[in-house]
Amino acid sequence: MYRVAMLCAALPLAVAAQQSSDAGARAITLDDAVREAQRNAPAAVSARNALRTSAAAVRTAYAQYLPSLSISGSGSRQGGETFFQGKLVPYSGVPWSFSRGLSTSLELFDGGRRWYNLKSAQANVDAADAGETSQRFSIALQVKQQYFAVLAARESEAAANRQLEQAQEQLKSSTAKVRAGIATKSDSLRSAIQVGNARLAQLTAQNNLRVANAALTRLIGAADVVTATPADTAEMGRIVLDSTQLTALALDGPAVRQADAALVAAQAAKRAAKTPYMPTISSSYSLSGNNTSETFDWGSGRIPKQNSLRFSLNFPLFNNLSREENLTRTTVAEENAVAALRDAKLAQQQSLVQFLGAFRTAEERVAIQLASVAAAEEDLRVQQQRYALGASVLLDLLTSQTTLDQARASLIQARYDARIAKAQVEALVGRDLK
Repeated sequence: MYRVAMLCAALPLAVAAQQSSDAGARAITLDDAVREAQRNAPAAVSARNALRTSAAAVRTAYAQYLPSLSISGSGSRQGGETFFQGKLVPYSGVPWSFSRGLSTSLELFDGGRRWYNLKSAQANVDAADAGETSQRFSIALQVKQQYFAVLAARESEAAANRQLEQAQEQLKSSTAKVRAGIATKSDSLRSAIQVGNARLAQLTAQNNLRVANAALTRLIGAADVVTATPADTAEMGRIVLDSTQLTALALDGPAVRQADAALVAAQAAKRAAKTPYMPTISSSYSLSGNNTSETFDWGSGRIPKQNSLRFSLNFPLFNNLSREENLTRTTVAEENAVAALRDAKLAQQQSLVQFLGAFRTAEERVAIQLASVAAAEEDLRVQQQRYALGASVLLDLLTSQTTLDQARASLIQARYDARIAKAQVEALVGRDLK
C-alpha cells in the first residue's frame, strides 16, 4: 500500500510535465505547411526546374528556323629566317597578315523535322507542367498525412491524459474502500496497474507527438520545430462532389494529363523520325577579306573581299539502317505511351473508387465511434457509481474503462483515416476539395 501511495503522489507531477510535450513548437496552419513544403521540398524544386528545361527546349526548337550566324577574325605575324637558294637568310616579307570573315547558313527544307521537333518539345512542356502539378499535390499529400499524424498524436495524448485522470480517481476510490474494509487489497493493486498502463499510454502519445512534429518540420523545410494548429484538430473536412463529378476530375487529373502529353510527344517524335527519308535543302553565304601590314593595326588600307552564296541538296540513299532503327525506336515509344495513357486512366478510376470508399467508410466510422464513446462514457459513469455503492465488482469497472479507451482510440483512428482519404482524393484529381 505504501508503494501505491507513492505512485499516487508521483503521477500528478507527471501530468504537469506532459503539458509541455508540445511546448516550444511553432504552430502552423495546414495551408501554410503545404505552401512552405511546395516551395522548399527538393522534389518540388526538381519539378519546377524540369519545367524550365522543357521551356528552354521549346525556345531552341523555334530558333532552328533562324539562320545561324558566325564571325571570325585572325591576325598572325611571320618572322625569323628562311632558306633562299640554299642559304639561310632573314625573312623579308610583310610580317603581319589579317583575315576577317562572316558566314551564315539556313536549312530551307528538312522534310518537317524541325516542325515535329517543335511539337514534341511543346508536348514535353505540357507533360512537365502536369508533372509539376502532380508533384505539388503529391507533396501536399505527404504534408497532410504528417499534419494529420500530428493531430492524431495530439488527440491520443489528450485521450491518454483523460485515461490517466480516470485511473488515478479510481485508485483513490479503491484505496479508500480498502482502508474502510469494504474492498479487498486486490482492488487497489488492480487500480495501480491501470494507473501504470495509463501513464505508459501517455508517454507513448507524447513521444509520438514529438516525432510527428519533427517529421512535419523536415517536410516543410522549417528551421524551427513546427506543430499543427490546435484549431485544426476538430476539422475533418467533407467531399461534397458526387462520384460522377469526381470521376470526370480524376480523368483530367495531373497523371492523365502527363501521360497524354507524353503520347503527343511520342507521336511527334515518330513523325520526326520519318523525315530523314526526305531530302534536305540548305543555303549558306560567306563574306571574307584578307590583308597584310607592316604593323599590328588589323590591316591597313583597302581590304579585298570575297563572297560566296551556296545552295545544296542532300538525300541519303542508305545510312546503314540508322533511319530504320530510329523509326522502330520511336514507334515502340509511341505504343508504350498509348498503353501508359490507357493504364493511367484506369488507375485513376481504380484509385478514386478506393480512396472515395475509404473516405465514406471513415465518415461512418467517425459517426459510429462518436456514439460509442458517448455510450462508453455513460457506462463508465454508471459503473463508477455502482462500484462506489458496492453493487458491482472492480472487474466490471475496469472493463468499462478499457472499453472507453478502445472507443477513443478507434475514434482517433477513424478521423485520421478520413482526413488521409480526403487528401488522397485531392492529390488524385489535382485540386483542393474545400
